Amino acid sequence: MKLRLALAQVNPTVGDLAGNAAMVVKCAHQAQLAGAHIAIFPEMVLTGYPVEDLALRPSFQVASKSALESLARQINPQIVSIVGYLDHLAGRPQNMVAVIAGGEVKARYAKCHLPNYGVFDEYRNFVAGDSTLVVRIHGVDVGIAICEDLWIDGGITTQLAARKPGLVIVPNGSPFERAKDDVRLELVTRRAAQMGAPLAYLNMTGGQDDLVFDGDSIVVDKAGALIARAPQFEDGVMLVDVEVATKTSKPDVIISEAPVEIAKPLIPGIAQRLGDEEQMWKAIVVGLRDYVAKNGFTSVLLGLSGGIDSAVVAALAVDALGPEHVHAVAMPSKYSSEHSIADAQAMASATGLGFRVIEIQKMVDAFTSQVELTGLAEENVQARVRGTTLMGLSNQSGHLVLATGNKSELACGYSTLYGDAVGGYAPIKDIYKTDVWALARWRNRVAIEAGEVAPIPENSITKEPSAELRPDQKDSDSLPEYELLDRVLKAYVDEDLGHDALIAAGFDKELVIRVIGMVDRAEYKRRQYPPGTKVSQRAFGKDRRLPMTSKWREL
Repeated sequence: MKLRLALAQVNPTVGDLAGNAAMVVKCAHQAQLAGAHIAIFPEMVLTGYPVEDLALRPSFQVASKSALESLARQINPQIVSIVGYLDHLAGRPQNMVAVIAGGEVKARYAKCHLPNYGVFDEYRNFVAGDSTLVVRIHGVDVGIAICEDLWIDGGITTQLAARKPGLVIVPNGSPFERAKDDVRLELVTRRAAQMGAPLAYLNMTGGQDDLVFDGDSIVVDKAGALIARAPQFEDGVMLVDVEVATKTSKPDVIISEAPVEIAKPLIPGIAQRLGDEEQMWKAIVVGLRDYVAKNGFTSVLLGLSGGIDSAVVAALAVDALGPEHVHAVAMPSKYSSEHSIADAQAMASATGLGFRVIEIQKMVDAFTSQVELTGLAEENVQARVRGTTLMGLSNQSGHLVLATGNKSELACGYSTLYGDAVGGYAPIKDIYKTDVWALARWRNRVAIEAGEVAPIPENSITKEPSAELRPDQKDSDSLPEYELLDRVLKAYVDEDLGHDALIAAGFDKELVIRVIGMVDRAEYKRRQYPPGTKVSQRAFGKDRRLPMTSKWREL
């Protein structure tokens, strides 16, 4: 027999119970009209995800459970819906899904394996479930798991496999990371073969703080062969007809026994995989767009220096919000080169974003005439005047300020607190400098292939990076060449290799000592940096939590 599944790859907002419920009702109705028998929604879709310590708040627990009961009455009774939400048992929060049919909740399943690594802290927020769930729908025994349940060998999936389900449904809240989609497919393939049943893996979309969810929902048959795959970073309802066996298990709940027929079979779609640069670009665009919109902003502001970092951030913002919502300011000092203003103006002309020039030298002179500063302290006055200017304009006009620093700079502390580090969001904070260049070239190539004007000036890409805080300054005065620096940083920051391991990996000892020293000294700066989209396996923030005060030295 075949069942038609509707995988609602949607973008909830944390805390918006009414808005999320309305989205579920709309998608369930759409699925029912398309002939689907089961509509599947992401993990914690009703509350948004992750809810972090909101899960511990009794008022939020009660509101979620109440919203679920109301939702059950609103969903079309002719379709079975699998909906993620926050429940509580005697005040103890649980990450759960509800099986809704006929206007009421027929069954509930609590997530059994709680991730407690990387960005996840679910031991703190939830109580784990301890049992499987199999529900009979149209004679098919449907097993349910939630996200992390699928990743643990020998865990709840082994118990579920022993019950011999005819179909397995897995709602997810799985954040995007580079190269993660192939890992997901391998996992889903392996679990379907373990279960001996088709498996539907549904993931949410959209941005939540520094996380972005890319969809990439997958359906495989009982042998693990790919049947359908949804596009990354796109909202929508994917319909899939799945061949299933009936009455394979002893269900916990029977919703319906009557078999169904599909009059007009669907041709399944398998979305094309995105290249590395396109994945990163789309992840940052989605993360920025949702951070702006979900926090009530309508426009953004950034300093546009003519350099590669601010140019890439501006291009990302234009793609995310449209040029009419992006405002840029060039803030030249006496050390700014003529081509800096020209490159910034070229960027504005190519994209249509709002652009103005504010000379800062008189403000810098006024400050230094009252406070005697020399050397680096004097240089940083320029950066802090620029930061103050941006924040003043933000207060005046309500724009969200975007910080333009990259991961290489953030790792090494190559930024000025309350200067270029100001802002409410940092789109490229998890992108190393070499990847910034790669993204710029990719974005320009896409534009040219589409017959459009390349958004990023070629000079911004090819010229040597400089903060332009003193005569003839170059980044290489303070940092190793980025191609070499980024290799060390990826090994030390992302892979956690220590001093000896880095040298054993072939890096020069003096280089290792220099880079490690810069990274370790800059922890206090990173703590004060704005949030930004996570794209790597190890982003600064929740992924990498180190003390600011520590006597431990890797050296």
